Amino acid sequence: MRTLLKSFKTEINPTQEQMQKINRTIGTCRFVYNFYLAHNKELYDSEKRFLSGMDFQKWLNNIYLKENPEYLWIKEVSSKSVKQSIMNADKAFKRFFKKQSGFPRFKKKNRSDVKMYFVRNNPNDCFCERHRINIPTLGWVRLKEKGYIPTSKQGYRIKSGTVSRKAGRYYVSVLIDMPDTEKPQLNTFGLGIDLGIKEFAVMSNGIVKKNINKTAKLRKLEKQLKREQRCLSRKYEDVKKRNKKKGEATRQNIQKQLLRVQKLHQRIDNIRTDYMNKTIAEIVKTKPSYITIEDLNVKGMMKNRHLAKAVASQKFYEFRIKLETKCKETGIELRIVDRWYPSSKLCHKCGSLKKDLKLSDRKYICKCGYHADRDFNASLNLRDALTYKLA
Repeated sequence: MRTLLKSFKTEINPTQEQMQKINRTIGTCRFVYNFYLAHNKELYDSEKRFLSGMDFQKWLNNIYLKENPEYLWIKEVSSKSVKQSIMNADKAFKRFFKKQSGFPRFKKKNRSDVKMYFVRNNPNDCFCERHRINIPTLGWVRLKEKGYIPTSKQGYRIKSGTVSRKAGRYYVSVLIDMPDTEKPQLNTFGLGIDLGIKEFAVMSNGIVKKNINKTAKLRKLEKQLKREQRCLSRKYEDVKKRNKKKGEATRQNIQKQLLRVQKLHQRIDNIRTDYMNKTIAEIVKTKPSYITIEDLNVKGMMKNRHLAKAVASQKFYEFRIKLETKCKETGIELRIVDRWYPSSKLCHKCGSLKKDLKLSDRKYICKCGYHADRDFNASLNLRDALTYKLA
């Protein structure tokens, strides 16, 4: 039977000693990542050459650390994590050379998504039970959500994983070899989805998913976040005005306030992600033969300073990536229509193009007598589009 690599992420409850090890490893990985970027920049400026990740690791272990014994603390943490951070930086450089992304940025302390990497080398490594997991260099760590990760007793093996930290909480993400399930029998109809800001998703079957950012719950949380951010800003300003060094008490108070802001950010993000995941699950459960979406120019939309925040909070790119993954799992064909396709301006009934349609016009009224909601008309046009590319 064909197997697939599937990832599972859940929160863990480490001891104080384990927390210190995780923090030390993440800090070391961040330092090595930044050191590799800085070393390559210096090397290019002086000699016009690039050092690959493997060559940098050899130079670091065999030459640099021997000549600079004050940096031997790099070897005190997991070597697999350090190597993975170097390879991540190497991958970032290669993406930059291929013009797939911008120049790699330095990772800031407490502001970057740096992870502790581990891999299964021995048969006893990465052993998982219902309520705990055995992580190399950390030992047994308790899981907060019991029974979510498939256990080793059931015959599942963890290939590799990462431990991350976010807003004072710790998470483990693991890759497991899972048997490929049988793909369900699909229906004969297709589905068009029009994504937007007023409504999150309008589908050709008449289902409308509302914008969760307009709900009272999220607006209340965003209001609370603004208040906490103002409080944090005032604390920083007070330190500057007094012209005094940051004392222990002041630093602790700022850290406490910073953690409050981080937790609110995480809570808002979790609500949006949960809503998106449930929307995708509902779409896939209808079992259409194909799904058609538009190739949105999110980067261009973000340049509009009046709509940038609303566009960012909708997470259009994340929606597309997750929908693509789900479609591959279930065997549904995902069609991507070109961004210049006039889905909103085309009449679904007669096919005429209404060039003077404004963004403020929420109803589509055609000369042939057809009238419908603008977004619903767009979803019907996307469903019946003949020119597209497969995701």
